Amino acid sequence: QVQLVESGGGLVQAGGSLRLSCAASGSTFSPAVMAWYRQAPGKQRELVARVRSADITNYADSVKGRFTIVVDSAKNGVTLQMNSLRPEDTAVYYCNAITSGVIPKNIWGRGTQVTVSS
Repeated sequence: QVQLVESGGGLVQAGGSLRLSCAASGSTFSPAVMAWYRQAPGKQRELVARVRSADITNYADSVKGRFTIVVDSAKNGVTLQMNSLRPEDTAVYYCNAITSGVIPKNIWGRGTQVTVSS
């Protein structure tokens, strides 16, 4: 059973930076897609950034130019570099993976809190 574990969240002032990491553990893992989502209080979970095979990336409009998602082969996961953080980036950030294969699995981490103060 694959588990995703996020780390790197915390409290930062507006304009600052944080790097989130997501590491996969457990059984053999071959993701087709890895992504970061976030959920702010009272709001729906939304896609922040996604990376697919051949390093094809997608970003939410609100984070383009500020956030960068990168595959971390050493940890069998992904990192999310977040720069120029804004108070509206405050949320719980979740790592997500969709496995490759005949029956893809959708796997979620437990999340890490990011709080940006003004």
